Amino acid sequence: MPTAKKLVIIPTYSEVQNIDSLLTQLSYLDLDVLFVDDGSKDGTIEKIEKYQVANSGIHIIKRSKKMGLGTAYIAGYKWGLDRGYEYLMQMDADGSHQVSDLKRMIDCVESDPALDVVIGSRWVAGGETTNWDKKRELLSRSANVYTKTLLRYRISDSTSGFRIYKAELIEKMQIVDIKSAGFGFQIEMTQKALKAGGNIQEVPINFVEREFGQSKMTAHIIFEALLRVTILGFIQFSSIFDNFWPL
Repeated sequence: MPTAKKLVIIPTYSEVQNIDSLLTQLSYLDLDVLFVDDGSKDGTIEKIEKYQVANSGIHIIKRSKKMGLGTAYIAGYKWGLDRGYEYLMQMDADGSHQVSDLKRMIDCVESDPALDVVIGSRWVAGGETTNWDKKRELLSRSANVYTKTLLRYRISDSTSGFRIYKAELIEKMQIVDIKSAGFGFQIEMTQKALKAGGNIQEVPINFVEREFGQSKMTAHIIFEALLRVTILGFIQFSSIFDNFWPL
């Protein structure tokens, strides 16, 4: 049986110090890599292009400016769907997502034909974080509890950006309608996957704080995500209300 075509999508912005290690580790897996770069000026693109010379499975979408994490993933999904990949994966470029965990996630989704989505989770049994600031950990845990409660689903780490989707599910999810550009994108993707009938499983991972470069998390991104969750929760509640008391 031929191996399923797999693509991992990796947004980048000024990650030149992390590219060597990431691509070296990914080279041991049977997959292609697509970088979506938002106008890096630090040599990130040039570094990736050096690897392209010897590896036809490495690709780049070059964007002229920062356009947001969500739009980067949507561009990557469209690119992958157009080329017939069966599994579309996403991970960070900064070393926080471990390739060893990605291997276990791939094994999980390929071993169960019923699975549509695998989420690398920090907040299920066996999940952990390394060298993460306690304030950020508390913020992440609180945001996920808030999201889980308001949107009424069982996913413990819906803000995780470490994921594998079956391409056929992505095609059903109408991702062009997603409003969030920042980390709220992951929450909207979770909700859309569930609404499309996707079977989701969380796999414990070790999230490691980046060693090089600066975090892209800002107060604006956090506020955007929480505001979007509140809006989604209101829409969901209104839908339930209308079903009980239609006008």
